[in-house]
Amino acid sequence: MNSLESKNIVTCVILSIVTCGIYGIYWLYCLINDINTISGDPDAMSPVLVIVLSFVTCGIYFIYWAYKAGTLLDQKSIEAGRAAESRPVLYVVLSIFGLAIVTYALMQDSINKLADSQNNINKTTF
Repeated sequence: MNSLESKNIVTCVILSIVTCGIYGIYWLYCLINDINTISGDPDAMSPVLVIVLSFVTCGIYFIYWAYKAGTLLDQKSIEAGRAAESRPVLYVVLSIFGLAIVTYALMQDSINKLADSQNNINKTTF
């Protein structure tokens, strides 16, 4: 697995609000890249394609992608010894109600936890 970097969720949310969503698009791009890295296939889903299809389909494709990402994050959490959190359902419900930024924050939290555990493993092997 390539290196994952933790991001400060509060900073990302504030930047998304201050820039009227422009930073949110960049944050989504980073999330998609991180999800691809976690999946073990860096080319699994093109970030640009996910963003464009999300706009073209008025968010319907984003809901599909959020479900797939939630499923993967749940699977990786189980592999890491943590309990499944029903992420796919939560991400879909939040996205349907227009709370995609909350979905981003929850995804980032999961990625941060995986990045921290990966960094701890790397520190103990050296």
